[in-house]
Amino acid sequence: MTDLDTITHYINGAKADTTSGRYADVYNPAIGEPCARVALGTPEEVNAAVAAAAAAFPSWAATPALTRARVLFKYLQLCQEHTDEFAAMLTREHGKTFDDAKGEVARGIEMVEFAVGIPQMMKGEFTDQIARGIDAWSMRQPLGVVAGITPFNFPVMVPMWMFPVAIACGNTFVLKPSERDPSPSLLHARLLEQAGLPKGVFNVVQGDKVTVDALLDHREVQAISFVGSTPIAEYIYARGTASGKRVQALGGAKNHMVVMPDADMQMAVDALMGAAFGSAGERCMAISVVVAVGDAGDKLADALAKRTAALKIGDGMASDSEMGPVVTSAAKQRIEKLIGEGVEQGATLLVDGRGIKVPGRENGFFVGGTLFDHVTDDMTIYKEEIFGPVLCMMRAPDVATAVELINANEYGNGVAIFTRDGGTAREFVRQIQVGMVGVNVPLPVPMAFNSFGGWKRSLFGDHHAYGPEGVRFYTRHKAVMQRWPNTASAGAEFSFPQMK
Repeated sequence: MTDLDTITHYINGAKADTTSGRYADVYNPAIGEPCARVALGTPEEVNAAVAAAAAAFPSWAATPALTRARVLFKYLQLCQEHTDEFAAMLTREHGKTFDDAKGEVARGIEMVEFAVGIPQMMKGEFTDQIARGIDAWSMRQPLGVVAGITPFNFPVMVPMWMFPVAIACGNTFVLKPSERDPSPSLLHARLLEQAGLPKGVFNVVQGDKVTVDALLDHREVQAISFVGSTPIAEYIYARGTASGKRVQALGGAKNHMVVMPDADMQMAVDALMGAAFGSAGERCMAISVVVAVGDAGDKLADALAKRTAALKIGDGMASDSEMGPVVTSAAKQRIEKLIGEGVEQGATLLVDGRGIKVPGRENGFFVGGTLFDHVTDDMTIYKEEIFGPVLCMMRAPDVATAVELINANEYGNGVAIFTRDGGTAREFVRQIQVGMVGVNVPLPVPMAFNSFGGWKRSLFGDHHAYGPEGVRFYTRHKAVMQRWPNTASAGAEFSFPQMK
């Protein structure tokens, strides 16, 4: 046992400790020491959460959409009031800077702002007199109990990609957050309770693979949303669909940014610094590869090397920190190992972030900004998703070669091009085989009223996340044709129905 605070489950409107006796330490990555412990759930606790959600579903689904929206509007106001509390949790358990953490909370709040418009989005279509005496109309109805399995890198925002829309549509929800930074999940639960959400509509089961598998196999769970690495996304999709569930599984990425010779070089460098090193590179939309076209290469390399070497690394709560630690000691070791492999395989290491020590935080999980040049597509640092503050620079003689390189990559999450030429940008957008594209925008993350998702091995399933796609994912379409007795013709008809 330990004196650390325990982060528990939240089932049917109340906190609940685990019966498994299993716990995991939750680390503060800036100091390299545990700051709490989290309960690891069992199949029995998943059963209890799903049972609570299933019991709450009929009443919640029958609640008018406007009433559901009003509960979420109160939750929205509470989230705004507790932004700093959410952000402090993120900095303590994930390590991102406090300003970056507040940005994450703001983007999550935007999802709730979208979800409170659910009465408009749930409207169906109506066609009068589709045949004599017959009207046709459609409606969208909730699925039932749905679940979300979320990653460590956005423990506030990514759950908010899921449960506000799911709940607004009339479903009940079970959240399995990352065990690395689980505290925000209970703050979500507390604020939803204060907003008036009925018991059982939102539940949290902490845990690891045991919890995940129990959710994937549970007969009453109708749909699973997941965000994480590609191998796990493939596993989630295969096991979830095998048990008859609707599955939306967002996987990994290797996001490129193409810099044309005519680009505003200062603008491109500024964009790359934030996109590559923000949140220590632990973003699924982080730019990890920059492709310099033509004679843009040397100028870009020099400017990037100076800026990367000058990055201010420190505790995320420090006001002057531009980049905090990575999330775990294991993540740090893996990133530094991949940097070593890049050197061994012949890439030019312009800035080495290994071995960095932050005064007063010597045991923290810090990796400095790292910059490689002359990377080739057969190197491990190109082929693997590093998920750390490592930027790989490649050279291409022309934009066609850059497009060919990117389209050959197994991932298709995000991409950007920096250029002043509208024709080049237009053709790039049309030809690139990637789900989210930025033109002079380094992180083309769609706003809440659009939808998020990649192509190829970055997405498994038919629906992208949040926005209109999220509404479709969390509902079923029902088509209705109606005719009333005083308009019906006498006698049976045995031919296939047709308009007369």
